[in-house]
This record gives sequence, C-alpha cells and structure tokens, in this order.
Amino acid sequence: MSGILYVVPTPIGNLEDITLRALRILKECDFIACEDTRQSLKLLSRFEISKPLISFYSYNQRYRVGQITDKLSDGKKVVLISDAGTPGISDPGYILVKEAIEKGVKTEVLPGASAVITALVGSGLPTDGFVFCGFLKRKTGKMKKELAELINLEKTIVFYESPHRMLKTVETCLEVFGENAKICLARELTKKFEEFIRGTIKEVLEDIKNRNSFLGEFVVLIYPKSDTEKEID
Repeated sequence: MSGILYVVPTPIGNLEDITLRALRILKECDFIACEDTRQSLKLLSRFEISKPLISFYSYNQRYRVGQITDKLSDGKKVVLISDAGTPGISDPGYILVKEAIEKGVKTEVLPGASAVITALVGSGLPTDGFVFCGFLKRKTGKMKKELAELINLEKTIVFYESPHRMLKTVETCLEVFGENAKICLARELTKKFEEFIRGTIKEVLEDIKNRNSFLGEFVVLIYPKSDTEKEID
C-alpha cells in the first residue's frame, strides 16, 4: 500500500499563522522533506516537533525525487515543506508532486500561507483576476519583454523581486507601463516591519529613491491601466 504525500504550507513570517491541521500532520508523518533543514528546524523546534528531515531544494530535487517516492511506495507518510509559504510556488515542489501523482500516490495539499495572496489582497489593486509570474528575468531587456507581453491584460500582475534589485525593477516598470499605472510593493509580510508601498509607478519610484536600503523579499504588484476603478457586478 502506498503512503501519502502531504504538501504543507508554513508561515511566511509570523509563526502564529501555522494551522492546527499542519501541526497535526507534521507530528504524525514519518519524515519531512524541506528546502533548508536549518530553517525548518526553527519552526519545528518552536512547536516541539522532532522528525527525520531530508533536504529538498532547487539543486538536488531531481536527485531526491526518487528517494522520496521510494519511501512513499513503501507506505510512508511524507510531508513536503519549503522555507516559507506554500511549496511549489516559486519554491521546490512541482516535480515531486508531479511524480507522486504519476505513480498513483495519494497527494494532499493543505491550504495556508501564501505571500502572493497576502500581498494581492492588501495591495488595493483589482483581485478578480491576476497573473503570477514568479521571478522575472534578471537582464533588463528580457524583463522588459516579459512585462510588455502583459501590458494589455486587464489583470493585476504579480511577481517576486529581491531588495537589491528593487529600484532598477521599478524603473523598468515605469518604462513599460508609464508613470500613471498603479503599483504596490509589499515586503516583510506578516512580520513586525510589514509594509505596503502603494501609488502610481512615478510616486513609488520617488519614494524608494529616497531610501537607503531595504530588508526582506518583495512582492511587486502592478495594474497596467492608469485607472484601477472597476465595476462590481
């Protein structure tokens, strides 16, 4: 009899956001596949959970998939977690879930923390339709091309960005969407210094130019049209 693969979201900042179901499954499983064992131990220690851990991150995931599915085939209950948020959303997880499904292994995904959804709801931008792009291309030209392909969508565009690239990225957004398009930069979500920087691209660019530095990863949200007022059906 095959085991079960549980995909368990973990808090994106505030540890109080862990769910009761997530804690129960973490306590009941046979072992945990995690992105960074050191980071995961902080969470597990906080809730007095002790389980065997196996690292499962971007550079070893293809090698690890076979090891994990073998354990699932032996009837083990395996939990997949990432450092923060829901595994598989710009984090390792997709290929393990795909392989488990193809092998007929029961797979359960728990609902929970997501930086994308948290930022989207708090942005003040339209939420009835959105496009999530993960991390954009690093080179400016390729980033412009990616963004330009989305310019005619009447949907909120969402992507991740690192703090040291934030200024250049907003400058690129201004070139693509113009100064009056609405943008929101969300950082340190659910943590003590959580912040939403909202306004037109021009306004937000002037704001961040006057800052010395940023901490925390960013979720960037843009609505391509200058007028974000939408009729509610």
